Amino acid sequence: MAVLNDEQVMLRDMAREWADNEQPVTAFRKLRAAAPAEGYDREAWATIGQMGWAGIVVPEEHGGSAFGYLSLGLVVEQLGRNLVATPLASVGPAATAIAMGADDAVKAEWLPRIAGGEVVATLAIDEGPHHDPGNVRTHVEGGRLTGVKAFVAEGDSAALFVVAARDGLYLVADDGSGTVTRAPRVMADHRSHAEVRFEDAPATRLGGPELTAAVVDRATAVICAEMLGMAEQAFGVTNDYLKTRVQFGQKLSTFQALQHRMAKQLTELELMRSTVEAALEAIDAGRSDVDQAVSLAKAGAGETLKLVSREMVQLHGGVGMTDEYDAGFYMKRSAVLEAMWGNAAFHRERFARLNGY
Repeated sequence: MAVLNDEQVMLRDMAREWADNEQPVTAFRKLRAAAPAEGYDREAWATIGQMGWAGIVVPEEHGGSAFGYLSLGLVVEQLGRNLVATPLASVGPAATAIAMGADDAVKAEWLPRIAGGEVVATLAIDEGPHHDPGNVRTHVEGGRLTGVKAFVAEGDSAALFVVAARDGLYLVADDGSGTVTRAPRVMADHRSHAEVRFEDAPATRLGGPELTAAVVDRATAVICAEMLGMAEQAFGVTNDYLKTRVQFGQKLSTFQALQHRMAKQLTELELMRSTVEAALEAIDAGRSDVDQAVSLAKAGAGETLKLVSREMVQLHGGVGMTDEYDAGFYMKRSAVLEAMWGNAAFHRERFARLNGY
């Protein structure tokens, strides 16, 4: 496990307390029923902005706290426990793309607004149903960007897009001129996803393909942190249920077969935490093996959350299959996050390739 400093401990505990008190899973259930166009609670997002979480990876000179990716991961993990729907996991990496770019005017214009939660920024990278960094047809001519991005997280409400093109990463602001259009995607997790079409949209270049790869790695690591929070909570809820549910005159937790299944999950969870925190620490340290650490984390996170979320449904028996219970929410969100930024098979192959195999 990562060794946290006092500020990180305080940040983690604050995020956990806020999520438990203000955004339990029942809040997500109400959000699903209300189905706001943006896919999240605007008031909750405004509160997150006021608490400074939107600026955790934004440099201090632009209104952020520059706490780093481990700190951002700690917050996202706690929100993930309760399935809190916010754009935070998209906003952080998008802000990093701007901060790592070469345009100082762009940084001064957008980073303070992102850090305060005023503007939602997101990444628009993939153009097909699967994560494939090599399949990019979006192009830029004369400072105008044209292309279509599929399944853009927070694409319904984002005002600012960090877009991957053939020659690198560009920043596009939706100014309402019609050069940016969106088509909502209905997903199993009831979160915001959209197909975003750019037609001769004014674009500012942030950097080359190496910046695209670096930003995608950061987005992947943050998603791993959310998956970790979900897996920890799903395991804890299932464990509590087994300790109270009586069947055949005995508590389910006394059955050895179920103990073995829970022990396997706990082992996988410990390994998952180790790799996820290692990836976030590698980003903050600026290590040369960030890509390997991220692939190792995402491969393990996808398989572990898939295991734990499905065991949550199965070990709750009939009630786990009903919409009245929360287990289905974790399983559906798990399926979406497993595919986002590459599934376990993609990252195992990438890890092997990075190591010369």
